[in-house]
Amino acid sequence: MTDSVLSAEGLRSAPRGRRQRGSLLIGASLFIVGGLAVLAVFGPLIRPDPPNAQDVTNILASPSSEHWLGTDELGRDVLSRLITGARTALAGPLIVAFGSMVLGTTLGLLAGYRGGTVDAVIMRGVDLAWAVPQLLIVIVIVGAVGGGYWLAVGLLTFFFTPGTIRIARGATLEQAPRPYVEAARVLGVPDIKIMFLHIWPNIAAISLANTFLAFATALVSLSALSFLGLGAPVGTPDWGVMLAEARRVLFENPIGVLAPAAAIVITATSMNLVGDWVYERISARGAVR
Repeated sequence: MTDSVLSAEGLRSAPRGRRQRGSLLIGASLFIVGGLAVLAVFGPLIRPDPPNAQDVTNILASPSSEHWLGTDELGRDVLSRLITGARTALAGPLIVAFGSMVLGTTLGLLAGYRGGTVDAVIMRGVDLAWAVPQLLIVIVIVGAVGGGYWLAVGLLTFFFTPGTIRIARGATLEQAPRPYVEAARVLGVPDIKIMFLHIWPNIAAISLANTFLAFATALVSLSALSFLGLGAPVGTPDWGVMLAEARRVLFENPIGVLAPAAAIVITATSMNLVGDWVYERISARGAVR
């Protein structure tokens, strides 16, 4: 009897422990995302030194009270450049994620709700976009033009949109036959209102979760392009550029590589976790019809 009671208590405590660990993880992720936003907006007021200021007496210096993360090969403060780089780390991926969400959700709703020729035309375009190596195309175009961070942002927005269209279309196809949509049609509600005021709230959870995932993917992609010299200009306090510059002196100043690399990984992971949390919260609360 005692063993049964202990087993039952163990079963009850295990989910509670997992929930607590999950809450701590989500709390940490929200704190990181919020901190990134603060650094992006107020970075110039927070950073200890200008990002391009050189301390020629402390080249490749180790972390100290004067330079918390040390300096790079030009004597620039790594922490100051890391804080300044939060702005491009947030701005570009945010534009890619939000732009692809707006375009993709609009076209996905239209394809899933209207069907027929409209659906066929939109989805054939999506199939064409999925048939090409997207990141390779971005590299070729940006390289041919001569690089450019905002050109890369625009191209990534275009290539991220087809995935969002597929997700929004699939969710719309699942909602379109439901009674609330049929009732709205019978009442003569315009199609555009049905799509955006009735169906959209019911697919918002998966759409927003995909937006957070797109942000994380865009952050890694833009950092990779900057690392290759095809994104932010050389010398810019961008995390990808910092990686490219610090790799030459990896063994002399490993923190110069580890700091921006850790920032990219932690930010992308936090965005994914926050996206999952947003999806669960909206789904548990239930969509408004």
